[in-house]
Amino acid sequence: MASDGIDRRAIEKLMKNMQREFDKYPISVPVTADGAVVPAGNTVYNGPVFHGSADGAQIAWGNASVVQTQNQTQQVAPGYEGIAQAVAAALENLDAAGLAEEDRQDAEEAAGEVLTEITRAEPDRGKIRRALSAFKGMLAPVATGLAAGTEEGAQEWARTVIEQLSIP
Repeated sequence: MASDGIDRRAIEKLMKNMQREFDKYPISVPVTADGAVVPAGNTVYNGPVFHGSADGAQIAWGNASVVQTQNQTQQVAPGYEGIAQAVAAALENLDAAGLAEEDRQDAEEAAGEVLTEITRAEPDRGKIRRALSAFKGMLAPVATGLAAGTEEGAQEWARTVIEQLSIP
């Protein structure tokens, strides 16, 4: 988090995830300005513009400050509970691993893929295996001591996480 209290990494991640969803589902909305319909091809931006689905989005516009919370609960497929717990715990402590920013983002993305897949009615074991391999690959340099973690115990933590991330 920056010294000004703004978590730029979280904002960047949010924007990336929102853009990915918006790219999947384009929408169009007829615009009326001063009682007249704006002809197609003309663009009038007087506020936020969304290109895609905004289902479940929380938007704050023109606020001095805002706090938003979204709680979502998803059922983990039977047999994958241990993986879900291990991935969630690893994500909570990922900053302690001392990964480079790009590697940390890749690790978060791989973990997100695992969590998304194991909440499906019929998870694809191949997708889970590949995402877990990528996630463990990001932690391997820390576990082997090739990359020093920023906090004491990062090497042991990484080894433990890698051991816990095995498909049942």
